[in-house]
Amino acid sequence: MTTVTAASDKLAQEFVQFSLDCGVLKFGEFKTKAGRLSPYFFNAGLFDDGAKLGRLAGFYAQRLLASGIEFDMIFGPAYKGIPLGAAVAIELARLGKNVPFAYNRKEAKDHGEGGSLVGAPLKGRVLIIDDVMSAGTAARESIALIRAAGATPHAVAIALDRQEMATEQQADGSTRDVPYSAVQYVREQVGLEVCAIAELADLLAYLGAQPGNSMGEHLARVQAYRERYGVS
Repeated sequence: MTTVTAASDKLAQEFVQFSLDCGVLKFGEFKTKAGRLSPYFFNAGLFDDGAKLGRLAGFYAQRLLASGIEFDMIFGPAYKGIPLGAAVAIELARLGKNVPFAYNRKEAKDHGEGGSLVGAPLKGRVLIIDDVMSAGTAARESIALIRAAGATPHAVAIALDRQEMATEQQADGSTRDVPYSAVQYVREQVGLEVCAIAELADLLAYLGAQPGNSMGEHLARVQAYRERYGVS
């Protein structure tokens, strides 16, 4: 299967600028889930008002429509994927592609309609919407849930592909780096298509294109991080 990436195009550069303007993309020193000290951090939870969420959905929708990926419905994994999936479904409908939407609860409801799934019944080719893919754990959980419902997990759309090595849990509880990213794992091992609005290469291109290289310090640190932890 293929990965649809931004390839430093105009949409990706606009998305990087938008993320910086919203304070979603920050530079500094941040500890990742893998225990790495990253020189940048992407927090999609800070797309925190109607205008920001609406524009974010526009970026997802444009990338998806340009990708040519076919899908029959959208699934938003709890928790961040719920508003993202709903917003993207609304934007796609506005653009003429109206598809069903569903999401899951972290804990199954034991009253009313019950169960852990909410929204349209899962069926056909399902597109999973999320913010980033770090270890691929959330994606694997969504894939299992979708298959258990009798539908086909077909593709994943994310905002940012960090393009860095994933980690694997060892028998003794420790973790080790593996020579592929979570995106590559989902694409090559699981067989799903992956669509990203932007990727780390786009962030580097943005930093390198600033007037007078005003972002030079950040560029050097992000480039060094990629050289240490990045995947091609």
